[in-house]
Amino acid sequence: MSKTAATLANTVLFPVVAAALVDGDGRVLLQQRPPGKQMAGLWEFPGGKIEPGETPEEALIRELAEELGISVSEACLAPATFASAPLEDRHLLLLLFVCRKWQGVPRAVEASGLRWVRPLDMHGLEMPPADRPLIGLLEALI
Repeated sequence: MSKTAATLANTVLFPVVAAALVDGDGRVLLQQRPPGKQMAGLWEFPGGKIEPGETPEEALIRELAEELGISVSEACLAPATFASAPLEDRHLLLLLFVCRKWQGVPRAVEASGLRWVRPLDMHGLEMPPADRPLIGLLEALI
């Protein structure tokens, strides 16, 4: 077994879900990670980890309710792409969904702040390594 194969065999995948909430003006909602959390101050797509027994869609619906106070139907979540990045002793696998319809007004329940941003303007923001590669796809989609 090669060194790379041995390293991958010991890698623990950490699957998470995120949403690109797109408003009528083609802007995407980003949230700022709060102080005290890993990568505090960075702007990210809202979402979080998948709990045991949850599908990615169920996890995202729960996370959006907890983090933004909004309600989303599974039918309104469109799988878009994924990103992969090392994260301490694990390897992050981020599943991105696009959502254009939700109920309620997003508010920063757990984040330091919210910002509606055009995909092109995301390049100028500090974002986690797994979120950055998703910008190009959003530019093409929106």
